[in-house]
Amino acid sequence: MKKTFAVMTVVLFFCGVAAVSAHSGSHEGGAKFTKHFNETLFSIAEKGQVTMEVLLNEKEYKIGKDVVGIVVHDSHDEDVEEAALAVTVTGVTEPLKVKEKGGGLYLVPNTGFPKDGKWELKIAVKKKKIDDSAVFVFPDVLHTKMPAGKYDKEGLQGKKSP
Repeated sequence: MKKTFAVMTVVLFFCGVAAVSAHSGSHEGGAKFTKHFNETLFSIAEKGQVTMEVLLNEKEYKIGKDVVGIVVHDSHDEDVEEAALAVTVTGVTEPLKVKEKGGGLYLVPNTGFPKDGKWELKIAVKKKKIDDSAVFVFPDVLHTKMPAGKYDKEGLQGKKSP
């Protein structure tokens, strides 16, 4: 009886590992997400359906004056175009107006952003099967910028993926 239970436990464990691996993405070793720029904010959204890279200025990519760029990619590292983005800022009652530029790039005005104190930038993305969001907490997020490269959920906790 003990031997049968042990074998069943091992089989169930490996079935569970296989199910989690199959669900984690189509990339070998789990989903890998790309941060394209060095001077941007980056987050894998809560459900892992998309990544969001926030361009705060024009240091690495021309986005225009008085706007913030948001680059959205799916779990296959492809541009998410024609999505509905809801961008909100702590203290601003209405969502910010979002303008799509193409190639997964969306622009929002930065004129309503707080200059001091702790505040949040929340970005929600909806498109067909995609329904995910990320929150950037300021000023904390400004001190945790990561270099361009490939990341997974663990990579966002301080370990860069190879």
